Amino acid sequence: MTQELARRSISENLSRWGKVLLGVILAAFLLGYPFVFTGPFPQHLMIRIFLFAALAQAWNILGGYCGQISLGHAVFFGIGAYTSTILLIYWHLSPWLGMVVGVLLSLVATLLIGYPTFRLAGHYFAIATIAVGEIARVLVTNWPFAGGAVGLYVPLLPEGLRTFEFHTTKVPYYYISLLLLLAVTTTTWFLERSRAGYYFRAIKADPDAARSLGIPIHRYKLLALAISGAFTAMGGTFYAQYVLYIDPESVLPLMLSVIICLVAVLGGVGTLWGPILGALVLIPLSEGTRVYLAGMGGAGRAFDLIVYGALIVLMSVFEPTGLIGLWRRIQRALEVRVSYARLAAARRGEQTVRGPGSQ
Repeated sequence: MTQELARRSISENLSRWGKVLLGVILAAFLLGYPFVFTGPFPQHLMIRIFLFAALAQAWNILGGYCGQISLGHAVFFGIGAYTSTILLIYWHLSPWLGMVVGVLLSLVATLLIGYPTFRLAGHYFAIATIAVGEIARVLVTNWPFAGGAVGLYVPLLPEGLRTFEFHTTKVPYYYISLLLLLAVTTTTWFLERSRAGYYFRAIKADPDAARSLGIPIHRYKLLALAISGAFTAMGGTFYAQYVLYIDPESVLPLMLSVIICLVAVLGGVGTLWGPILGALVLIPLSEGTRVYLAGMGGAGRAFDLIVYGALIVLMSVFEPTGLIGLWRRIQRALEVRVSYARLAAARRGEQTVRGPGSQ
């Protein structure tokens, strides 16, 4: 028994140090990536991965933990993008201040959108969010102050962190998008372990039971939407400053909301690492088809959407919990094999000690 406990203690310590070492290697890789891969496309690819992982992580707070499937998150993305751009164009305010104002406006939109739609449940709520997103897109398309269908160009300012514009390098955008992903992931990590996180999961599991236990489900749904919308608005401001041009078809389309949802679903909803894994798979796929197949007479156009659909169907049939669920299944299979191997080795050891003639 003592030897078994000592063996388990050593195994746990090795596992803990292995995780620390893996974390150090991952941090060194992320920090040094733009200096190793200096080309514009590898850096652009990682920026897109970080951005969509952050957006999917923000969506995951509402859709994964709270169980409210939203297909209208492009509204918050557009609020962030248009707020910072309009404030910069007409009032010459810093995009960083515009990001803060965009977050505040997203909180107002949370009340306007969430209060009526959270009275709906299931697919009715999802349909309502689609309608809200389409209404927002049509309104902005017909709003001359916001550029209408033509869109808005972000004014070119002197390069620097203060102006949130970098014309000669993508490295600052790389680190800013990485910080955004770390911020939303850290927030999700704390939410998982907080009272609000437990309430979110209770609401997702059974809203009626949660209500009977005294949980104010409407209030906590609004809280989840507020946190999710705030980070999505930050992503919208970042996108506007990154591409320096926005229009309703780029920051308010239904497809953007769908892709954000797909990234989280493929990786694994209701998990911390699921949205990140989903972005690591879907975004390189999308960018790769756009770059390498688009030149083949349009053969690459929408090919990524076909693969998206195929992946989602396969995951729904064989592993509904996403890539995280697939990884856990592989882990369990490996643990079972290791346990069988240890048991077989222990039996062989006992037979060796007893000798061939022992009973």
